[in-house]
Amino acid sequence: MSNQKNNSIHDFDFSLICEYFSSIKRQGPGSEASTLEAIIAIPAITPNFKIADIGCGTGSSTIQLAKETKASVQAIDLFPDFLNKVKQNAELAGVSDKVSTLQADMTQLSLEKESLDLIWSEGAIYNIGFEKGLQEWNHFIRKNGYIAVTESTWLTDARPAEIESFWMDAYPEMDTLEHNITKMEKAGYRVINTMVLPNDCWTKEFYEPQMNAQKVFLERHPDDFTAIELVKNQRHEAELFAKYNSFYGYVWYIGQKI
Repeated sequence: MSNQKNNSIHDFDFSLICEYFSSIKRQGPGSEASTLEAIIAIPAITPNFKIADIGCGTGSSTIQLAKETKASVQAIDLFPDFLNKVKQNAELAGVSDKVSTLQADMTQLSLEKESLDLIWSEGAIYNIGFEKGLQEWNHFIRKNGYIAVTESTWLTDARPAEIESFWMDAYPEMDTLEHNITKMEKAGYRVINTMVLPNDCWTKEFYEPQMNAQKVFLERHPDDFTAIELVKNQRHEAELFAKYNSFYGYVWYIGQKI
């Protein structure tokens, strides 16, 4: 994510990032319908499954996984403020007995080898990189276990220079669906399904809720240059999606460890 001046989201103060994104349900594009579609695409999830939601944010996917599967879900994120929200949301949803939290950097996870039946990650694997994440997380999944991640993906082989420059600055690893499938196979997975998220997962579910959140955020930080730039960054990203959404999107990559 970046703005006209090519600031990355990672250039902003972490406390401001947490404050801003904690105020909205989703920290990236997605929806309950999309999450459910991905859950259904994975065969035979049982209440005995051990699931890790890596880069969980405030836990929208964590809560839904716990509700839909009745399995144990460990919510993993770097930021304690997000994990506190997960605990609150799990309590409100009546699934606190199914949800645990772990503060950890996804690039340095110390989970037990082959201890998980399913790794889940919506809109977060880019923090470690799609290919690296698939490779490193493979060690934590049991044989014949599953992985389900969403990844920003080019939907065409050619695209306008403006949007290509934007994403190559923000996330140089961004690739086409076909190339990502190859990366998944090389990392030791059989690809079960890929699904492009509908545009309303970006607009209705992610960008539109930010409008009121931005107003409140700027009222709280009226003279904070960094806060103003963060909001500008998000508004610019929304404008670019409206203009160029036929060229890129988030894609579900669902695979089974071989």
